[in-house]
This record gives sequence, C-alpha cells and structure tokens, in this order.
Amino acid sequence: MSSWQPNAVFVERGLENSRIVSNVRTYYPNAPVHVFEPPLLLQSQDFAAAKRELVIQRHRGSFLHHCPAGTPGLVCCNYLVVHLGANCPFDCSYCFLQEYLASSPGLRLFANVEDALSEIDTILRRHPQRRFRIGTGELIDSLALDHLTEHTRLLVPFFASRANAVLELKTKSVAIDGLLAQPASDHVVPAWSINAASVIEQEEPGTATLTERIWAAQRLQRAGYRVAFHFDPLVAVEAWERAYRDVIDALSAAIDPQRVAWISLGHLRLSLGLKRVMRERGRGERLLAAELVPNSDGKERVWRGLRLRMYRTMLQWLESWDAKIPRYICMEPAGVWERTFGEVPSDQEVAARLMGPTR
Repeated sequence: MSSWQPNAVFVERGLENSRIVSNVRTYYPNAPVHVFEPPLLLQSQDFAAAKRELVIQRHRGSFLHHCPAGTPGLVCCNYLVVHLGANCPFDCSYCFLQEYLASSPGLRLFANVEDALSEIDTILRRHPQRRFRIGTGELIDSLALDHLTEHTRLLVPFFASRANAVLELKTKSVAIDGLLAQPASDHVVPAWSINAASVIEQEEPGTATLTERIWAAQRLQRAGYRVAFHFDPLVAVEAWERAYRDVIDALSAAIDPQRVAWISLGHLRLSLGLKRVMRERGRGERLLAAELVPNSDGKERVWRGLRLRMYRTMLQWLESWDAKIPRYICMEPAGVWERTFGEVPSDQEVAARLMGPTR
C-alpha cells in the first residue's frame, strides 16, 4: 500500500455507500469526508498538496482513448488507454501531469468502472477480428491505490474472458495483493516503469525501489502472470552504461524472460510547459540541466546521436538476455526506428508483434 494519505475526501452524492468510499473510511478513518453535487470546483493549490485532496466521482463521457504516442510523425504501437482516475499518489520530478492537470487539482478516482467495462466490451464485440492492447496507467498509477478502488477485482476476470484484448497495468508500486488474489491470465499484464537506481531515488520520490519492483514482478510471474517493463524515461546520467547495465543484470537474475510480454524504451521528453512547471516547483534540477534539443512534436530530448547510442546499447543487452522478448521504442520518429532496428514498421506491425502468441 502506498504511503500516500488524503487530507480530505470529496464524495459525489449518491456514492456515499459505494465500495470505494467504504474502503477509504476503513484505511483513512481520520480524513474528513465531504459530500458534493457535481461539478466540484476545488481551489487551485500547490500540485503536491492537491494530490492529497481525494475526489471520488462518476466519470462522464468516454473512458477509452488512443494513447498520445500516436502523434503524427511518430511510430505508434496502437495502444489504447482507459481512464479510471486522474492524478497520481506519487510525484515524479519529470511527470507530465504537473502540466497536464495543473488547472484540475485533486486526485480523482472514478467509481463507475462498470461503465468503463461496458464501453470496452461494446468495442471488443464490434471488432472481433481486431486485437486490442489497452492500459490504465496514463493519468494515474494502475495499482498504487488498488486497496481503495479494487479495480483489479473487476478488470482481471473481465479481460481474462476476452480473446481479443490484453490489459496492461502499469505501476511504480508493489501493490500486487489484488492481482495475487485472483487466477492469473495471459490477458492481464502487470508492468513496471523501471530506471537506474539513482534516477528512482532522486527523481521518483515515494515510489517502490528498483529491487522492490523486480521482486513484485517476480512474485507475480510465479503466480502465473506475464509481466512487462518500461525503461521510460531513459536519462543520460553520468556513467549511464553501468547504471542501466545493473538494471538489466538485476532483471535477468530474477525474471523468467519467457514470461515477459514486452519491454519498451523511451527517452526523457519535456515540453516547454512542463519545464516551466518543474522550475517553478524546484523539481528535476539535474534533468533540466541536461542539453536538450527541440523535436518535431514540440518536446525536447537529448540529441539524437546519444539517444541512438543508448537505444542500441540497451537493445543489445536485452537481446543477450533473451532475443525473443518483444521490444519497441516509444514516442520516436521513423528515422530513429530505422537507425535503431534497421526498419520502420507500420503502427499495425508494431501492435501485432506485441500482441503475438504467448510462449
């Protein structure tokens, strides 16, 4: 369970007796609870403080969206995201939510997950020949607050019974009890964002350590799950070769590569707005001091030569571990793909490789 705790809880009228509110009262009995009629207008405040204003509400509108990696000019893996909340109990220095949710304070959990599953079910039934890869971790950590939401209690059996979809649950936590309580399915893939130990320690406060993340993945593998890993964002720290080699060595010592669904690589990317917010908050000084170059999508990254070198080196190490693990790079143009993999696959080809048959 995350060390995060709410300072106050705001509950949409009609949800007072919901399971999620009952869990909040159990885990945080001293947090004041306020019932509201939508819309709820919270006062803008410091981003970190706003994370401790917990809002439990119904989501109105569509739950399922295309991943923003589908920006024109970038090779995409046709990933879909389903929003079951907004904001995160963690506060990583480079997190885009600092900019994206700057005008929407509070940490919001959506209580009507059944409506999300109904929407997904309709799409899956409408396109039975298409295979969907769906994730919940764009706007909120997929597992860190599962002790409150119990989303895995509904998500795992739902996706286990759908032949044409895989659900990815991306996290920086070790909140795996909800997954361990259910039969594992190859259609549900817990995934960890991982990084060099020094990056986790300095830039990802409150998250699980590298060792803890690998331990959680190992435990879920033993329970029958496939797992996945995302080296994103790669950061050109001093002696990065040794720092990231240590991560891959730790993975290879603990994780069965035949039960790894995929591994992605992606470099640190910062918009001008995100850089401004980071400076205002005094976050990520080491990251902001790096020499970053503007790219066509409006975000800055380290210069292409260094990105390519890091990608190629990491991919070589991963191939030495197990060449059969599906690998891809995220949020990069065709030219980087070609000079990294020697090819430029279509979006459909990338998606098909990641959704390939399990081993």
